[in-house]
Order: sequence, then structure tokens, then C-alpha cells
Amino acid sequence: MPEETMPTTPANPSVGGAAMDAGKDIVTNASAAPNLSTLVAAVKAADLVATLQGAGPFTVFAPTDDAFAKLPAGTVDGLLKPEMKADLAGLLTYHVVAGNVDAAALTQQIEAGGGKATLTTVQGATLTAMSDGAGGITLTDGKGGTAKVTTADVRQSNGVVHVIDSVLMPK
Repeated sequence: MPEETMPTTPANPSVGGAAMDAGKDIVTNASAAPNLSTLVAAVKAADLVATLQGAGPFTVFAPTDDAFAKLPAGTVDGLLKPEMKADLAGLLTYHVVAGNVDAAALTQQIEAGGGKATLTTVQGATLTAMSDGAGGITLTDGKGGTAKVTTADVRQSNGVVHVIDSVLMPK
């Protein structure tokens, strides 16, 4: 009897050289990526592991370790302190949008919005997404800072992750 074949989907991109399994949740995959260790430590410190392992779907804009390193000295260490848990959770949930917004859907939203798409984050504030003109996507945060999507469409069992090169800051 012939084996059943699954419909083909695009290969999941690796993150930090680590394979990402589309059948695993956001936290499990992020934990396997060596360049997302600061993000994973922050998710744990903010008690968001169970949330990001939940059904979702979630769209996560995931800053790399290098992105966190761009923050002023002491910022990350300060945010990881127990008394800063609420602030840290707010910062992290500013990187999450409800739903499964892949790059194609985001590009459609940008085109429909005349070159910009406004995304409401789980934290409640907004991000602005725009095309960078070279086929990529740039996000602008509440303070006017920008982050470029460096790896798009990392599929997860409970959503999609887009790796970004800067930490997004709400107003």
C-alpha cells in the first residue's frame, strides 16, 4: 500500500543555525535557537512560557540576542529582576500580535493600507509595518525606533515567528 504524503509546505527557515520544527510551539523552538537565548530568558522571567505554549495562534516578532545587546547597558539585566516582571511582560507582549500573520498576509495588509499596516499588539499598543522596498518588512515602534524582519515565516504549531534585528519599544 502506498504511503500517504502530506501536502508540501515551504521548508521552515532555521534560526541561528538551528532547525525549527513547525510541529513544536513557539517557546520550544525559540529555546533551540542559540541566537534567541535572551528572549527565552526574558519569557521565562516574565512568566509567559505557558501563554506562548498555548493554542494561540500568535505572531511573534522575536528580537535576537544582538537586538537585545543594542539596548543601553544594564537594560536587560534590570528588566530581568523580579520587581520588573510587569514591565518585562509589557515589553514582551508588545512583540506579539494575535493571529497567524505570515509575511504574505502582512504584505497584503501593507499594500491595502497604502504602504503601511497598523498592528495592534497583545500589549495593547500598535506597531507600524512597511515594506523596505527590497521585499523585506520593517516595523516602527511607539518611540519611532525601527526593526527589520531578518527571518520571516518561521512556522510553529501555535503561530508564526518573524525574527527581528532590534527590540521594539512601546511609547
